[in-house]
Amino acid sequence: MEAERELERFSSFMMGERKSPHTIKEYRFLVSIFLNFIKKPFEKCSVEDIEAYKHFLASVKKYSKTTQYLAIKALRHFYKFKKANAPLNLTVPKRPRKMPNYLTEKEASRLIESSSKNLRTHLVVSLLAHTGMRVGELCNLRISDVDLDENVVTIHSGKGDKDRIVIIPDYCSGLISEYLPLRYKIASESDFLLVSRKGTRFDSSTIQRMVRELATDAGISKRVTPHVLRHTFATAVLRNGGDIRFIQQLLGHSSVATTQIYTHVDDSALREMYEKHRPRY
Repeated sequence: MEAERELERFSSFMMGERKSPHTIKEYRFLVSIFLNFIKKPFEKCSVEDIEAYKHFLASVKKYSKTTQYLAIKALRHFYKFKKANAPLNLTVPKRPRKMPNYLTEKEASRLIESSSKNLRTHLVVSLLAHTGMRVGELCNLRISDVDLDENVVTIHSGKGDKDRIVIIPDYCSGLISEYLPLRYKIASESDFLLVSRKGTRFDSSTIQRMVRELATDAGISKRVTPHVLRHTFATAVLRNGGDIRFIQQLLGHSSVATTQIYTHVDDSALREMYEKHRPRY
């Protein structure tokens, strides 16, 4: 019971820091694994306990390096919450830099086409594919965040608690204009843009399931998620000549180093750039 109360306080602490609901849920779960593992008061945790826990994550839980990275990061944040100094061996392992999965433009076009039978579904997929916004950002989008005169939407408190402007094409503006009269007919206590027939806000799992089913309908064999559409957007903009810092701003990355991974995605794009810019001895 004490551990559960501690986790509640930890969650409240992260809410005060304006961490995203996804991060709060993830960190809370990962710290609960640690508290169940040590089976002693947190204050009595030793360097040896940390080493045993790291071994437990890798050999017993068989977590990937990425999940081990998140588990240690969550635990370091728990130490911050407790105002305690983290042991020297509580170091975050390096994460593998995997190539992001993405769709070709033809595949993305098929996915968007498969969503066109339902206006709201079509709007969801079109916004993800044409803006690269995160699924959580789309779920939190409010009607008041949309400016159809300027063709922009404002993302409030995105990852890292940053606001940013996202440009939308005329096609998406048209879909929003068509959708809004239907949206206003749905009774809701909030002004979220995307709500169910009952007036409740769409959540990430709803959109993930929607995208997965549409990909199957479109005959796409790849595993397609909203984040894959984010990667698809970034890759397409880069291939069409977009500057890496421009893409960084669109995606809301705090560092261009995060965006840099897209420069390694497509061999054919690298070949085209090489042929265009190679030395002419």
